[in-house]
Amino acid sequence: MLKVYLSGEIHTDWREQITQGAQGLDVVFSGPVTNHAASDDCGVAILGDEADKFWHDRKGAQINAIRTRKGIEDADIVVVRFGEQYRQWNAAFDAGFAAALGKSLIILHGPDHAHALKEVDAAALAVAREPHQVVDILRYVLTSHLPE
Repeated sequence: MLKVYLSGEIHTDWREQITQGAQGLDVVFSGPVTNHAASDDCGVAILGDEADKFWHDRKGAQINAIRTRKGIEDADIVVVRFGEQYRQWNAAFDAGFAAALGKSLIILHGPDHAHALKEVDAAALAVAREPHQVVDILRYVLTSHLPE
């Protein structure tokens, strides 16, 4: 069984495309909390309000990091998606963390990010443009079957 951590942007359905496409494969998926409001507010909801937005965000980031670190450490493969909008520093951080741990890393992004992510891409074992390519990689790794 492969354990795959799905990191990165949370505004599109790329995770669902991969998990649905991988049905029938011996894969278990994990990832961050993708409910944006819950992710942003978990720190103050659990540990108490903050008057300063910086500390509000930091509390949430630190609690989310507990889940992220555990998920990446336990994963066999880490897939990091860079979306079309927003600066995704967290995705870049997750990719670097996974690379530092020696995890098999698949980066997923469109062609417009190729230059900006060249160092991240260089650390990856594969750079995919579409979620179905990630599924094809997982299927090949598990079964040695090429896409039809």
